[in-house]
Amino acid sequence: MRSEHVDQPREARIWEIVFPDHTNHLGTLFGGQALAWMDKAAFVAATRFARRTVVTARSEQVDFHVPVRQGQLVEVVARVAVVGRSSMQVDVELHAEDPLAGTRRLCTRGRFTMIALDGEGRPAAVGD
Repeated sequence: MRSEHVDQPREARIWEIVFPDHTNHLGTLFGGQALAWMDKAAFVAATRFARRTVVTARSEQVDFHVPVRQGQLVEVVARVAVVGRSSMQVDVELHAEDPLAGTRRLCTRGRFTMIALDGEGRPAAVGD
Protein backbone atom coordinates (compact mmCIF):
# COMPACT_ATOMS: atom_id res chain seq x y z
CA MET A 1 0.00 0.00 0.00
CA ARG A 2 1.38 3.39 -1.01
CA SER A 3 1.57 6.27 1.45
CA GLU A 4 0.91 9.78 0.21
CA HIS A 5 1.81 13.10 1.80
CA VAL A 6 -0.98 15.60 2.27
CA ASP A 7 0.05 19.25 2.31
CA GLN A 8 -1.48 21.71 4.72
CA PRO A 9 -5.23 21.16 4.33
CA ARG A 10 -7.29 24.02 5.71
CA GLU A 11 -10.57 22.17 6.22
CA ALA A 12 -11.97 19.32 8.30
CA ARG A 13 -15.45 17.79 8.20
CA ILE A 14 -16.91 15.65 10.96
CA TRP A 15 -20.29 13.88 10.93
CA GLU A 16 -22.32 13.03 14.04
CA ILE A 17 -25.86 11.90 14.77
CA VAL A 18 -27.92 13.44 17.56
CA PHE A 19 -28.87 10.71 20.01
CA PRO A 20 -31.15 11.16 23.06
CA ASP A 21 -28.18 11.55 25.43
CA HIS A 22 -27.06 14.60 23.40
CA THR A 23 -30.34 16.45 23.96
CA ASN A 24 -32.12 18.50 26.59
CA HIS A 25 -35.68 18.14 27.88
CA LEU A 26 -37.00 19.68 24.64
CA GLY A 27 -35.33 17.04 22.46
CA THR A 28 -32.84 19.50 21.01
CA LEU A 29 -29.05 19.37 21.03
CA PHE A 30 -27.36 20.66 24.19
CA GLY A 31 -25.35 23.80 23.43
CA GLY A 32 -22.37 22.31 25.25
CA GLN A 33 -22.46 19.24 23.01
CA ALA A 34 -22.55 21.45 19.90
CA LEU A 35 -19.54 23.38 21.23
CA ALA A 36 -17.65 20.14 21.95
CA TRP A 37 -18.21 18.89 18.39
CA MET A 38 -17.20 22.29 16.99
CA ASP A 39 -14.05 22.39 19.12
CA LYS A 40 -13.15 18.87 17.97
CA ALA A 41 -13.49 19.89 14.31
CA ALA A 42 -11.41 23.05 14.93
CA PHE A 43 -8.76 20.86 16.60
CA VAL A 44 -8.65 18.47 13.63
CA ALA A 45 -8.43 21.30 11.06
CA ALA A 46 -5.70 23.14 13.01
CA THR A 47 -3.70 19.96 13.70
CA ARG A 48 -3.76 18.93 10.05
CA PHE A 49 -2.78 22.43 8.96
CA ALA A 50 0.04 22.98 11.49
CA ARG A 51 1.20 19.35 11.70
CA ARG A 52 1.76 20.03 15.42
CA THR A 53 -0.01 19.45 18.69
CA VAL A 54 -2.60 22.19 19.16
CA VAL A 55 -4.78 23.41 22.00
CA THR A 56 -7.84 25.62 22.12
CA ALA A 57 -7.07 29.12 23.39
CA ARG A 58 -10.41 30.78 22.74
CA SER A 59 -13.88 30.36 21.35
CA GLU A 60 -15.75 33.47 20.39
CA GLN A 61 -18.89 34.75 18.79
CA VAL A 62 -20.66 31.41 18.76
CA ASP A 63 -24.13 32.04 17.37
CA PHE A 64 -26.92 29.48 17.71
CA HIS A 65 -29.36 30.16 14.87
CA VAL A 66 -31.82 27.24 14.97
CA PRO A 67 -32.15 24.14 17.17
CA VAL A 68 -30.86 20.72 16.18
CA ARG A 69 -33.35 17.92 16.82
CA GLN A 70 -32.80 14.41 18.07
CA GLY A 71 -32.29 12.03 15.15
CA GLN A 72 -30.82 14.63 12.84
CA LEU A 73 -27.39 14.25 11.26
CA VAL A 74 -24.86 16.95 12.04
CA GLU A 75 -22.00 17.98 9.79
CA VAL A 76 -19.39 20.19 11.42
CA VAL A 77 -17.16 22.05 8.96
CA ALA A 78 -14.01 23.75 10.25
CA ARG A 79 -11.78 25.95 8.10
CA VAL A 80 -8.45 27.54 9.07
CA ALA A 81 -9.15 31.17 8.19
CA VAL A 82 -6.26 33.20 9.64
CA VAL A 83 -2.76 32.03 10.52
CA GLY A 84 -0.46 33.87 12.93
CA ARG A 85 2.98 32.89 14.19
CA SER A 86 1.70 30.16 16.54
CA SER A 87 -2.05 30.72 16.38
CA MET A 88 -4.75 29.79 13.93
CA GLN A 89 -8.26 31.18 13.79
CA VAL A 90 -10.65 28.45 12.72
CA ASP A 91 -14.17 29.25 11.50
CA VAL A 92 -16.61 26.47 12.31
CA GLU A 93 -20.15 25.85 11.07
CA LEU A 94 -22.55 23.21 12.34
CA HIS A 95 -25.20 22.10 9.86
CA ALA A 96 -28.16 19.84 10.67
CA GLU A 97 -29.62 17.50 8.09
CA ASP A 98 -32.87 15.57 8.23
CA PRO A 99 -31.72 12.10 7.14
CA LEU A 100 -35.10 11.17 5.62
CA ALA A 101 -36.12 14.42 3.94
CA GLY A 102 -32.58 15.47 2.98
CA THR A 103 -33.16 19.06 4.11
CA ARG A 104 -30.18 20.88 5.57
CA ARG A 105 -29.79 24.06 7.66
CA LEU A 106 -26.96 26.07 9.15
CA CYS A 107 -27.58 25.90 12.90
CA THR A 108 -24.50 27.23 14.65
CA ARG A 109 -21.44 29.24 13.69
CA GLY A 110 -18.36 30.24 15.69
CA ARG A 111 -14.65 31.00 15.65
CA PHE A 112 -11.98 29.15 17.61
CA THR A 113 -8.39 30.21 18.22
CA MET A 114 -5.99 27.29 18.31
CA ILE A 115 -2.35 27.49 19.42
CA ALA A 116 0.40 25.22 18.04
CA LEU A 117 2.75 23.75 20.65
CA ASP A 118 6.28 22.40 20.58
CA GLY A 119 7.42 19.23 22.35
CA GLU A 120 7.77 21.15 25.62
CA GLY A 121 4.21 22.48 25.48
CA ARG A 122 5.23 26.04 24.55
CA PRO A 123 3.73 28.04 21.67
CA ALA A 124 5.51 27.12 18.44
CA ALA A 125 5.56 28.61 14.98
CA VAL A 126 3.00 27.09 12.64
CA GLY A 127 4.73 25.21 9.84
CA ASP A 128 8.18 24.98 11.46
